[in-house]
Amino acid sequence: MKQTEYKQNNHNSPLRDKIRQLVEHNYFQPIIISIILLNGLVIVAESYLPGNQLLLILDTIIVWVFVVELVLKIIGLGTRGYFSEKWNIFDFSIVAASLIFYNTPLVSVLRLIRVLRLIRMIPAIPALRKIIDSLMRSVPALTGILGLSGLIFSIYAIIGTTFFRGVLPDEFFGSFHMSLFTLMQVVTFESWASQVARPIIAEIPGAWVYFVSFIVIGALVILNLVVAVILDYLGHDDELAHQEQMDRLHKENEELRKDVQEIKQILLDQRNSG
Repeated sequence: MKQTEYKQNNHNSPLRDKIRQLVEHNYFQPIIISIILLNGLVIVAESYLPGNQLLLILDTIIVWVFVVELVLKIIGLGTRGYFSEKWNIFDFSIVAASLIFYNTPLVSVLRLIRVLRLIRMIPAIPALRKIIDSLMRSVPALTGILGLSGLIFSIYAIIGTTFFRGVLPDEFFGSFHMSLFTLMQVVTFESWASQVARPIIAEIPGAWVYFVSFIVIGALVILNLVVAVILDYLGHDDELAHQEQMDRLHKENEELRKDVQEIKQILLDQRNSG
């Protein structure tokens, strides 16, 4: 019903129909991606040449190109059609923030908004958008794993603070939060053996059980579970598309079978009547 009304509205507005064809053209999205990449190059160049007038002019032009793109999409797709997709809402927020804070005296906010424009690359490229969508859908499934990870980290942080506080400087196991940070270093394998584990094992020989068990549980088991869940959701879309294709083929086969049965019945009726 909505699609019918939408087509009728487009039929009554030739200008909107032409703009819609423009924003859905095969070359429109690659051009926008190129402009986003140019925006990234301008931001990088500004870090070497702060206050350069040419770069400021290019930045202004890019902002207004994004504004024109936004207006064209809203006109072509309609307000409801445009805002019905979450990624379009994200694009609208980035462009609106770029305009609102463009002349702000807060330089840090302005730089943050400029960097956030690069995130528009995600909805512009389908492959990136698919990854982010899969990550967002996997969040509920990851809740239990993340909760288990927090529990394990907390237990090991308390143990580390209790037994290793006086062995190393306080920046390692001097408090609960410092122990958590040290465990993050251990689980990422960043100089954990030479800087953390070996000095403690030299003082407390049995401490190897603590580090080995934490690495096995925290790094090898928990992190692999997280990766497995995310990969499962990445392949979920392909499975759904395959299932939809199979259902469509099954439906077409059923319709074809009915048509063949009807033709056969018609031929039999003509034969009997003849």
